[in-house]
Amino acid sequence: MGFLAVIVAAVAGFAFGAIWYMALAKPWMEAAGIKVGPDGKPENTSPQPYVMAALAMLIVSGMMRHTFALSGIETAGKGLISGLGVGLFFISPWIMINNGYGGRPFKLTVIDAGYATFGCAVIGFVLTLF
Repeated sequence: MGFLAVIVAAVAGFAFGAIWYMALAKPWMEAAGIKVGPDGKPENTSPQPYVMAALAMLIVSGMMRHTFALSGIETAGKGLISGLGVGLFFISPWIMINNGYGGRPFKLTVIDAGYATFGCAVIGFVLTLF
């Protein structure tokens, strides 16, 4: 049952990311410096970022499940809040460090950290439903 929870949570986190970045596509592409064609769509259409994102969601979901099990986080409310904390206080600061040293716009940090925060909340919530 744990493997199924991790997979479903990873899919939920990935799906949330699709919604997040579709809603913020223009400001994200601008802040990230993504080259776009005349149609406004990215020039690079490689599937690699999507494959990497799916793998990352599995890794994050698996580690969050392990941490939740060790910490006794078993309710949906606790999963949601704990996931929010993981995204806000673990992942988001790391994004800020990487973007800061890379000279990236703070707008990019806000968009990416928002996904990390709310995406982890979604993962935490889903993990505790199983």
